[in-house]
Amino acid sequence: MAESILTPIEQHVVDFVYKLRTENNLTQEDIGTIIDVKQTFIANIENPKNRSKYNLNHINKLADHFGLSPQDFLPKKAL
Repeated sequence: MAESILTPIEQHVVDFVYKLRTENNLTQEDIGTIIDVKQTFIANIENPKNRSKYNLNHINKLADHFGLSPQDFLPKKAL
């Protein structure tokens, strides 16, 4: 990925969700449906030149959908 303008922890969450999305053969639209946003918002999040990012409500909805804890989306240690 190109250099991000997000903080390291924000980028970690974006990368984690991207990995979940691709491992589960989901589209950006699928993720948008899960968190109740448009596909273009997910495209913006995945674009390293854009400052869009997931918020805690998004993480909570994704964790529920994938049977994970919201904690799973965060790194084990501070970045």
